[in-house]
Amino acid sequence: MFEHLFAEFASTALMIVFGVGVHCDETLKGSKYRGSGHMFAITTWSFGISVCLFIFGGVCMNPAMALCQSIVGLVPWSSLVPYVIAEMLGGIAGACMAWFIYADDFKASEFEVDPVAIRNIFSTNPTTESYNLPRNFAIEAFDTFIFLTGILCIAANVGENTMMLGIGVGLLVWAVGMGLGGVTGFAMNQARDLGPRIAYQILPIANKTDNDWKYGLLVPGIAPFVGAIAAALFTTLVLGVTF
Repeated sequence: MFEHLFAEFASTALMIVFGVGVHCDETLKGSKYRGSGHMFAITTWSFGISVCLFIFGGVCMNPAMALCQSIVGLVPWSSLVPYVIAEMLGGIAGACMAWFIYADDFKASEFEVDPVAIRNIFSTNPTTESYNLPRNFAIEAFDTFIFLTGILCIAANVGENTMMLGIGVGLLVWAVGMGLGGVTGFAMNQARDLGPRIAYQILPIANKTDNDWKYGLLVPGIAPFVGAIAAALFTTLVLGVTF
């Protein structure tokens, strides 16, 4: 069990180092890659997740994925809560590491960069124009449903081939992010959003703005579980995928 929990913690932390790190690159004053845009960010998320799967194998890195895999029988129900705890801690640790790496750029950005933009380095949040909690919830649930259905189908087809699993999931993340992620930021993963959101809350970052826990707990917090349940049922009962 310890090896599995360590893999979930470490892989999630590394994923967040890549993901929060690329948003630091894109946002902070002093970064060489500032202003590179969403293509740069989404591609880094995609490649970073592939790298995590190359290193750690078929890990969940995602409480919603852990629930989905428990439903289809790939993860024991007794492991679900420990997995979720390990993944959430990994999300916090990875975000703290990304902050440490870019600490000088955070310092240079104090009162120079919009506090909302700084917050959004860590967590997924819609724009003011797109802030509609019922719609945001539905979008996040749908994004997660597509994402986890895709992962289950890829895993069923590649078997033990970790290299192909990593490549397939990376391409899936890229497609979902580009096609479906523009409204909510496509968290699809509580450890990806709530872990770094907690880190933002506790890190010594100047000029913080509101962390919007109402949105965080409802949309990236609950909606991915809805998508996970739908993905598990659809994949097994409709598509007939077996594991």
